[in-house]
Amino acid sequence: MDCMLSSITAYPFMYLKGKVQKRTCVTTLAHPNTRICYRKLPKNRRYPRRTKLPPDFGVNLFLQKPTTGTDTPTEYEQINSIYDHNDSLEEKEEEDRVNIDPVWESDEIEAISSLFQGRIPQKPGKLGRERPLPLPLPYKLRPLGFPTPKKHVKSTSPEVSSSRASVSKQSYKNPTFLVGLAREIKDLASDDDVSAVLNKWAPFLRKGSLSMTIRELGHLGLPQRALQTFCWAQKLPHLYPDDRILTSTVEVLARTRELKLPINLEKFTISANRSVIEAMVKGFIKGGSLSLAWKLFSVSKQSKRVLDPSVHAKLILEVGKNPDEHMLVVDLLDDLGERDDLNLSQQDCTAIMKVCIRHGKFEIVESLFNWFKQSGREPSVVMYTTLLHSRYSEKKYREALAVVWEMEARECLLDLPAYRVAIKLFVGLKDVSRAVRYFSKLKEAGFSPTYDMYRDMINMYMVSGRVSKCKEVCKEAKMAGFSLDKETLSNLSQLEKDILDY
Repeated sequence: MDCMLSSITAYPFMYLKGKVQKRTCVTTLAHPNTRICYRKLPKNRRYPRRTKLPPDFGVNLFLQKPTTGTDTPTEYEQINSIYDHNDSLEEKEEEDRVNIDPVWESDEIEAISSLFQGRIPQKPGKLGRERPLPLPLPYKLRPLGFPTPKKHVKSTSPEVSSSRASVSKQSYKNPTFLVGLAREIKDLASDDDVSAVLNKWAPFLRKGSLSMTIRELGHLGLPQRALQTFCWAQKLPHLYPDDRILTSTVEVLARTRELKLPINLEKFTISANRSVIEAMVKGFIKGGSLSLAWKLFSVSKQSKRVLDPSVHAKLILEVGKNPDEHMLVVDLLDDLGERDDLNLSQQDCTAIMKVCIRHGKFEIVESLFNWFKQSGREPSVVMYTTLLHSRYSEKKYREALAVVWEMEARECLLDLPAYRVAIKLFVGLKDVSRAVRYFSKLKEAGFSPTYDMYRDMINMYMVSGRVSKCKEVCKEAKMAGFSLDKETLSNLSQLEKDILDY
């Protein structure tokens, strides 16, 4: 099979004697009949060119020199352009399919250009977006609560670990250890000195440690051993001087009446430490020597030695137990009221309020209660009950009822004395429904009514003429082990007789 390939190439322009003329070139190629004809690939098709790289970033193509119409290309450039156009159509189609120029949207172009200007503009509708919270720190991922105790115990022999534990437990602040020292001293023979017990524990003691031991010796009735312990501590520089063991020793000796007052009290109160004077007064009060306590207190007052308000409270409480010392109690209350640095504990404040109720000083009870609340502290059920009893004793039933409502508003749990005064108040108000309700709440709380509560309920039912309820309460009182007095029984029988006659 004959194969003939002819190609006609047209050169559009030729320069001949200064004139431009058209020229056509005919090329004929012949191949043998015995071979298969293949189209000879051009050089640029056998080794395809790489894809065109984009221009360097930042190079402005608009600054290049533009081509004008007067610039005519050379013959070599014209031939190459025509040749590339005819022979690379397929290659260009492939490149066009591969290298398709992406279509950039306006907001993307704006975002890219803003990289060189500063902040990236946000799209409308996302102006109020919420930023994600920062990741929590590792130490904040732990659960709330107290840290778990470390249990890194070295593997040692049981004897060593037990000795370490005993030394750590028998520290100078451990009450069990300090009370145990007093008991060891108590077990000593009468001829032995306290140093036989204290010498081996001297390295573990600090200032103030032996104050609890000395007080415990006083409770055990061993004031001489307490004095020996104080004398032993005086010889050790790391334990003395210390006001705590001194005041403890003075208080123990004063309580057991082993301490004698000096002859010149005025000179003593001027030169003595304030804590020592207070310890002596407290010791005399606890020992029942109120005359010595009052004498020392009066001399201190004349010497202008200001004692702690707690000393006033304890002296008022003990003196107020005697009804004959009414004027003395009034003087102590006046002195306490003139104090600018009044600082009483809740227990001392309640004790003074009870003494004032006993002596009819109801206005002082009100002022003490108001002062305690203004100091920012929360009254207890005992203080509320004392105020309730004061207003009931003063026969201010409506004001006392306000105290009950305040206790209920604060969800204060009532104890047996509080229920007792509350029921007395409702009986005085002749409020049967509230009295019955609180009587039921008393039993629901697990308390057993007292005899006066049964009697008050019976008298209240008798006033309202409810005989059946009276008999029911009488039966309950007898089952609780109480026997009614003759006056209550006679009043109940008279009520039954009147109802029958009616």
